Amino acid sequence: MEAAAGPNRMKAKELARIVLSKEELFILDVRNESDFNDWKIEGESIETLNIPYFDLLDGVEEAMDRIPAGKNLLVVCAKEGSSKFVAEQLFEAGRTDVHYLEGGMKSWSEHLEPVKIGDLKDGGSLYQFVRIGKGCLSYMAISDGEAAVIDTLRMTDVFAGFAAERGAKIKHTLDTHLHADHISGGRKLAEETGATYWLPPKDAGEVTFSFEKLEEGRDITVGNATIRIQPIYSPGHTIGSTSFIIDDRYLLTGDILFIESIGRPDLAGQAEDWTGDLRETLYKRYRDLPQDLTVLPAHFGKVAELGEGGRVMAKLSDLYRNNPGLNIQDEDAFRRTVTENLPPQPNAYREIRQTNMGKLTPDEAEQREMEIGPNRCAVHDR
Repeated sequence: MEAAAGPNRMKAKELARIVLSKEELFILDVRNESDFNDWKIEGESIETLNIPYFDLLDGVEEAMDRIPAGKNLLVVCAKEGSSKFVAEQLFEAGRTDVHYLEGGMKSWSEHLEPVKIGDLKDGGSLYQFVRIGKGCLSYMAISDGEAAVIDTLRMTDVFAGFAAERGAKIKHTLDTHLHADHISGGRKLAEETGATYWLPPKDAGEVTFSFEKLEEGRDITVGNATIRIQPIYSPGHTIGSTSFIIDDRYLLTGDILFIESIGRPDLAGQAEDWTGDLRETLYKRYRDLPQDLTVLPAHFGKVAELGEGGRVMAKLSDLYRNNPGLNIQDEDAFRRTVTENLPPQPNAYREIRQTNMGKLTPDEAEQREMEIGPNRCAVHDR
């Protein structure tokens, strides 16, 4: 058998499988230290070492001394070029098990991993799309040849292809709120498929395009009414934030409630005004809902929140027991928690909001750059 001529490329999809199956992997990240500290690839069985690319231009001896033997090795950079160069040097130095990440952290940020949440009681299925590199979550309900997509990401071809493979036509795209951490693909996907785009009107005061008003009492059906998507007004992260109950079993909470945290109220500059709304939603509106609902949020903050197969989900009753954001009984303490000492705000969040309003029209490269980094939509994310 002919020996390999150099290091192998690893696609983001393969890396996602490694993370979700909790396989061992050692990552050499050659980005600048500040970029690495801000955002990195994480996993239960993943070890990571950061040595900036410029420190390795004269040789990889430092890296060789610090990389353990016997583990699969992946070199990562922002776009691919630097990691490929370093991987080649490591290969020539004897590390024949070395790979480099195809497309770098940009490809990792954009990969979507679809996982099935469950079958729906009158037919059909509900799927979660895990954007594992950024922590974003989207959903698709399919029944009787129709589909609805909730909190669509800008990689619309993934959703269109997934529905087509299952013989479904996308009839609705819905955003739980005006997003600030990523560019919504809801309007674009609706235009591409002829679907109806829904947005909460209280978040849409400055948008430049037409949409269908997403309000309580306007239930949405998919597949000859076999799936009912019931909007629940739940302000706090934004003034228009709206949750959905699907099939009387699933509660899609948008950015109001996560598995290990709660939504932050400051991304539109209204933290003081919206804190009371946030508490009312979490401590009253959600309390009045059936506690056996399965919570499906729009984001996760840590890989520890990924459950079996990569699913991000939990019973509402369990969150009231275990989520620290749902157990702050003193109102003043709650206000301090959600307004002080918050994590840094998402990258380019003002520009992302403007884009989601239709006021900015960045090209594909600009959109990728705007979205680089973690989502940081939760109070407790660091």
